[in-house]
Amino acid sequence: MGHVTTVADSSEDELLARFGPLLPFGVQTLVGPGDDGAVVRAPDGRVVVSTDVLVEDRHFRREWSTGRDVGWRAAVQNLADVAAMGAGPTSLVVALVLPGDLTVEFVEDLARGFAQVCAPLGVGVVGGDLSGGGALVVAVTAHGDLEGRPPVLRSGARPGDVLAHAGVRGRSAAGLALLRAGLGDSDHELVAAYLRPVCPLPSGPAAALSGATAMLDVSDGLVRDARRIAVASRVRIELDDPQVVLGDELARLADAARATASSALEWVLSGGEDHGLLATFPPDAPLPEGFRVIGHVRGAAAEEPAAPTGRGGEVTVRGVAPIVGSGGWDHFGVPS
Repeated sequence: MGHVTTVADSSEDELLARFGPLLPFGVQTLVGPGDDGAVVRAPDGRVVVSTDVLVEDRHFRREWSTGRDVGWRAAVQNLADVAAMGAGPTSLVVALVLPGDLTVEFVEDLARGFAQVCAPLGVGVVGGDLSGGGALVVAVTAHGDLEGRPPVLRSGARPGDVLAHAGVRGRSAAGLALLRAGLGDSDHELVAAYLRPVCPLPSGPAAALSGATAMLDVSDGLVRDARRIAVASRVRIELDDPQVVLGDELARLADAARATASSALEWVLSGGEDHGLLATFPPDAPLPEGFRVIGHVRGAAAEEPAAPTGRGGEVTVRGVAPIVGSGGWDHFGVPS
C-alpha cells in the first residue's frame, strides 16, 4: 500500500493548494480567497450573518462520516440559519482545525462536500483559516441577502397564527440511533439523513414572501425550537396531534424505532439536525409549497387576548405539556 499523505506531512500552503480550487466561487463574489479578505456583493445593503461550529466526536465521528459528509453537513446547517431569516445565501467563510493524522484526501473531500451543497445555489466559499489541533473542528460563518424583504425574526408570532413546518422530522435522530446500534450504513435512507441532512432552503425566502411572522431552523428538536418562538414572541404554541399532522414521518420511522427499541414519536418531537424550517403565518396567508400546518399560536394568558400580555413560552402537544420530546438537543449535554 502506498504512502498516505496526512496533514502532518503538508504545509499550510500545500493544503490550501490542494483543497482551495475545489471550493465554489459564488455568483455574488467579487474577490475570492487569496487576499486578506474576500469581497462579496450585498445587493440589499443589509447582510444576514450566522455562524456555527462542528466539533469531532461532539457533532460527528470520523468512523461514521466521510469528508464529504462533514462538509455537506457544515454547509447545510449554516445555510439553514440564513434561510430561516428569509434570506438567500451568498457566501461562506470556513475555518478548520486539522489534527495531524487527518489525511489530505479527507480534507479534499471536505471541500467537495461544501461544493456539492453550495455550488448549485451559487454560494461561494470565499475564505477562512487553517490551524492544527487535537481534533477536527469546522467553523463556518454564513452570509445572506434579504433581497429587499424585512428579516423574519423569532419574535413576530401572534395569537391566531398557524404554525407550519417545511422539511422532514425525526429522520436524522433515527439515523444516529441506527449508527449507534450498528444497524445501518450510509446507504440507509435514515442514516443518510443524519450524515447529509437536506434543508428546504428556498422555503425560507418563500415563507418571507408569503408573510411569515416568525421562523427558525429546527436544529435542536421540534418542541425545543417551537418553545424558542413562543418565548421570543411571548405566546403559547399548541402542536396538533403528531399522529395526524406528522403521521407520514412516524410511519417512515417505525421500523427503525422497533429495531433500536426507540420511540418514533420522541424522534419526531425532540430529534435534532433535520434542519427543517418552522414558521408562523397569519391564518389567511397562503402557505408556500412544502409547508404544512402542524399547530397554532395562542395568547400567553388563559383568556387568549388579541395580543400577548404574559411571558409566554409554553408549548403543548394536543393541549398538554409534552412528556416525550420536551428536551431536544443540548450542546452542553451528552455528546452524540
